[in-house]
This record gives sequence, C-alpha cells and structure tokens, in this order.
Amino acid sequence: MSLLNDLTADMVSAMKNRDKETLATVRMLKAAVQNEQIEQGHDLTSDEEVAVMAREYKQRKESLEEFEQAGRQDLVDKTKAEMKVVEKYMPQQLSADDVKKIVDETIKAVNASSMKDFGKVIGAVMPKVKGQADGKLVNQTVKEELNK
Repeated sequence: MSLLNDLTADMVSAMKNRDKETLATVRMLKAAVQNEQIEQGHDLTSDEEVAVMAREYKQRKESLEEFEQAGRQDLVDKTKAEMKVVEKYMPQQLSADDVKKIVDETIKAVNASSMKDFGKVIGAVMPKVKGQADGKLVNQTVKEELNK
C-alpha cells in the first residue's frame, strides 16, 4: 500500500472520528505528496515519499523552535500534535548511538583521518541514514568523530 493510500485512509478515518486537527495535518501531508508527484511527473518511489515526509517534519521542527522562542504556547502545542501525525508516516528514527556506529563504520570504510575528509564521510553516511536520522545529528556526529 502506498503512502497516498495510507494518507487517504487516515483522512477518511479522521473525518469519521471528527478529529479536525489530525484531518488538517493529513490533508497537508497528502497535498505535499501529490505536489511532489506532479513536480516529478511520476508516481513517487518509497525513498521519495520518505524524503517528502522528512521535509514536512523538518519544517514543523523548525517552526516549533521559533514558536518556543516567541513564547507562543498555543502554536507550540499545535505543532507538536502535527509532528506526531507526521512521525506516523516516517520510518523508525535511528538513535544517536546507532548514528555514531554508522559514522564510525563509514570513517573506517573511507579511511578518513581528519576534518579534510568531512565531505567524503558525509557523502557516504547520508544515503545510509536517509529519512532515519536528522541531518544536524549526523553532521555533528561526523565532526565529533573526525576531531578525535
């Protein structure tokens, strides 16, 4: 079953349950997937669907930080609820320890020894963790491991 089918089924379920918040979020996610499909000109692959969900999650995460800084608790709560809905459609996220293991293995595989090899390591790690880890976490972990 494709992501669009899941989103449509969840949208119908939210309508039946009169869950306006979930319905609004699912509609936004479905629109994002459909817009990406139109842009690409073909049905999305599962990797492309994950990329769309990751982008939507990242947007909400950035908004959440801004709302917290501005002291807008109403928007913080709304954004957190949206993030929970988006998480439902994303693959299981890797823990910081899992990311560290992948980074360590990759550093050994590409024979990286200093920060000069940062780009090489990042280029090899990102495809392995695509959609399963935040880019900032990966970036920070690679820097820490290369600076040892």
